[in-house]
Amino acid sequence: MLAAMIRDEATDALKHLITRRQLLRRGSTGVGSLALSSLLAPEAFAAQIADQTHHIAPKAKRVIFLFMNGAPSQQDMFDYKPRLADLHGQELFKTYDEDKDKWSEEGFIEKKQRLTGMTAGQSSFPIARSKWSFDQYGESRAWVSELLPYTSQVVDDLCFIKSMNTEAINHDPGVTFFQTGHQQPGRPSMGSWMSYGLGTENSNLPTFCVLISNGTGRPGSQPVYSKLWSSGFLPSIHQGVQFRGGPTPVLYLNSQPGESTEARRRMINRMEQLNRMQLDTFGDPEIATRIAQYEMSYRMQMSVPEATDISTEPQSILDMYGPECQTPGKFAANALLARRLAERGVRFVQLYHRGWDQHGGLMGALPKQCKDVDQACAALVKDLKQRGMLDDTLVIWGGEFGRTTYSQGKLMEAANGRDHHPRCFTYWMAGGGVRPGMTYGETDEVGYNVAKDPVHVHDFQATVMHLMGIDHERLTFRYQGRRFRLTDVHGHVVKPILA
Repeated sequence: MLAAMIRDEATDALKHLITRRQLLRRGSTGVGSLALSSLLAPEAFAAQIADQTHHIAPKAKRVIFLFMNGAPSQQDMFDYKPRLADLHGQELFKTYDEDKDKWSEEGFIEKKQRLTGMTAGQSSFPIARSKWSFDQYGESRAWVSELLPYTSQVVDDLCFIKSMNTEAINHDPGVTFFQTGHQQPGRPSMGSWMSYGLGTENSNLPTFCVLISNGTGRPGSQPVYSKLWSSGFLPSIHQGVQFRGGPTPVLYLNSQPGESTEARRRMINRMEQLNRMQLDTFGDPEIATRIAQYEMSYRMQMSVPEATDISTEPQSILDMYGPECQTPGKFAANALLARRLAERGVRFVQLYHRGWDQHGGLMGALPKQCKDVDQACAALVKDLKQRGMLDDTLVIWGGEFGRTTYSQGKLMEAANGRDHHPRCFTYWMAGGGVRPGMTYGETDEVGYNVAKDPVHVHDFQATVMHLMGIDHERLTFRYQGRRFRLTDVHGHVVKPILA
């Protein structure tokens, strides 16, 4: 009897106590429902953000980022340095005389910067000319290597930036820096920030899509990880969705054999009911994300097959992109798919093309890599332009850093190997409010340092966001007591390249 009385009193006392989870739930009343409404109607939520962050009218509605994973050699493709032919074989670096406390007259660069472990131990750093000839094209008279005959036809639509620079010296932090604004993983990717800030134009497709192709220059080199299209600490609805080559472009999307569309709909409805009960109980925004993801996957069952079906494309378009555009997973096929996704309202399409890591064998591998992408890149620009989409579609081409002026390994009649070079490299951009037919920035006479108008990674990111109508300093997300943004505490818009 006494035990029963003690139990009843304890039970009555516990009625007035709440658990930590209940406290957090009550303290965040409405957070879950707010998150759900923002995810199921992202364009409305983005409009609220836009009222606070957009200080300029957007020039671009969407981005297609052609990322050359592995770092293409700018000296052999775009950054023409005629003096390298005369200086071929000469030592690039000056030597330091400790007794006299001065640098030698011979050489061109004072060796103060960090080198990678792949060449830091070399006893000699000979200047290496390019094997390939350059010429000027278009009214803009842009210099382009013979390796890129198709790109040379569209130079008047391109804006070359020859003064890109970064702190990252190795591939993984270099790629991560460009994609997330930080060299260490864990931050949201650029596409996720765009999804978070701008919402969607097509509720039947993801706002952020990812396509990957393997190059023929150095097959299998430099893997690409899903962390590069992660949403980080943003709601996971904003992460990139990878499209693959083959009969199943998006994994786990199709219904099981024998399952009807109606049965799938009933299952999702019941799961939503359960998830909403959990959302009401715990208020966790990630539960809202899960509800939105199930809804999106159901709608994608119809939209993805239509978007990836190129059978309706006229033969003239297929011929323009080249024969590989009909082989799923090839760069040309991904470039064509990128255009189809863009015209269906996808905000950010990220293409990764692997195989640009030519520390050796450059003379054999680089032509293959260029052939992989040259025709399709030019076709993408032409295709968007003839459809009237280039004006509001920003196309970007480039890698995580560039390649060294000096030879890695044994010097031959031309460079056959170049190491990582973060101090200066080339990007090009087209459409989306960028001035066409111009070159911005310069490197020194040997192409080793920026000589004029440097553009840092954060400047590049700030400029892309500006073109999309976003003030990079104001689009932030509060996480662990701090407001984060893509450009961290850096970055300036490169105004001279704006149309």
